[in-house]
Amino acid sequence: MPVESISAVLPAYNEEENIENATKRMADVLRLLGLRDWEVIIVDDGSVDQTGQLADGLAAEDPAHIRVFHHNPNRGYASALNTGFTNARHQLIFFTDSDLQFDVGEIRNLLPLIENADIVCGFRIYRFDHLTRLVLSWGFNLLVRIMFRIGVRDIDCAFKLFRREVFDKVTIESKKFFVNAEVLAKAKYFGFRLVEVGVRHYPRAAGRSTVRPSHILSTLRELAHIWINVHSRSRSKR
Repeated sequence: MPVESISAVLPAYNEEENIENATKRMADVLRLLGLRDWEVIIVDDGSVDQTGQLADGLAAEDPAHIRVFHHNPNRGYASALNTGFTNARHQLIFFTDSDLQFDVGEIRNLLPLIENADIVCGFRIYRFDHLTRLVLSWGFNLLVRIMFRIGVRDIDCAFKLFRREVFDKVTIESKKFFVNAEVLAKAKYFGFRLVEVGVRHYPRAAGRSTVRPSHILSTLRELAHIWINVHSRSRSKR
């Protein structure tokens, strides 16, 4: 079935230096795809800078295609994505972060693959992050692949395309950074088809990452909770 419409979700927390460029680049790419309809959904997750005001200004300029949802106070990355996904209107749902570390034009490489899949996962060909974050991410990806048997090499890559039917079945329970692993684990449980494609990753030019080593403990708690949830469902099916 040809792609006719896409909702692109941009979660944002204190991204006043990036949100305008991120939104306009996303809108330009979607506009050039020749779709029947498209939208960009900005989720301002309780930002304390000018992110929310800038997002509202962008929506006022193009209300037919740009929508904004505000959290007050901050609810966490997973909640921001959940707000975007549950309010998406279109056939496909794409998401990426608002920090400009990806070339959103590479969504063109994901579209042919969604024809025979339910989720297309980007993986970073070369990752521009600090060493500490790289090590933590490597360990996290290995742990999740072992625990949930997910054959995806870059689980937390923020460059994914979904059929909207995925979120008719998958309910997000995470609050913070376990969300990518949760969605993929539950998608595997429900039998959705996953494929991967390499995408380029760039250094963050402005703003600051909100991921901290202090998030490890809460992420491991969420991991344990979802593992119990998914495996208890699997046993009940037998």
